[in-house]
Amino acid sequence: MQIIDLSVAIEDGLPVDPPPQIARIQYTDHKAAVPGMLALFPGVKEEDLLEGCGWAVEDLVLNSHSGTHMDAPWHYHPTMNGGEPSWTIDQVPLSWCMGNGVVLDLSDKPDGHVCGSDDLKKALSDIGYVLKEGDIVLIHTSAPKYWGTSRYLSAGCGVGKEGTLWLCSQGVHLVGTDAWSWDAPLGYMAKRFSEDHDASKIWEGHKAGAEKAYLQLEKLTNLDKLPPFGFVFQAFPVKIKGAGGGWVRAVAFIE
Repeated sequence: MQIIDLSVAIEDGLPVDPPPQIARIQYTDHKAAVPGMLALFPGVKEEDLLEGCGWAVEDLVLNSHSGTHMDAPWHYHPTMNGGEPSWTIDQVPLSWCMGNGVVLDLSDKPDGHVCGSDDLKKALSDIGYVLKEGDIVLIHTSAPKYWGTSRYLSAGCGVGKEGTLWLCSQGVHLVGTDAWSWDAPLGYMAKRFSEDHDASKIWEGHKAGAEKAYLQLEKLTNLDKLPPFGFVFQAFPVKIKGAGGGWVRAVAFIE
């Protein structure tokens, strides 16, 4: 069995998020940790430790959407399924987090393109696949080539409300993208609103969750290394009480 890692690493200062959300990591190496370690073991001296080394530890300042992560319905809207209280990340059904994976290659779509059901149906037709209940649909965009730079924030296509609800109607509960957001990049949404003042286009893919509960993954990687289908996918979120998102280690298993 081959295991493909589909998660990006969380790195200090990487400009792949808006400035307030950029992850920060403070590293304490084995030598720097010695004073703190000795304070916990009265009577122990530095020379008593193996080669005078303590433990290596890290302090992180993260957003719940740093790195590869899962969005819960609470992130999109306070209600889901037309009025039910939205799940937070600690409430999502784990049975939705593992299943047969399907990759749709939409990397030819221009930055800012909003994919609808026609785009998704064509991509499925191109690979000769019909969606089944519980399938997990992963969207491969053009964004990953800009990973590590601020350009990543504005790269790739997104999926709109109509396309998202169509996937839900096919029995899909979990979707994912290797772009920054399931929706089109924020700048393109802002530009469309400035042109027609149609607020329904703002964050429309996410807001589909108010009508039909679903989960989504963002900032995936290595989707181009997967077959279109025929693999098992799993991504279980870290259990953060009451949060709208949580970090995942997404992987694919290929026989």
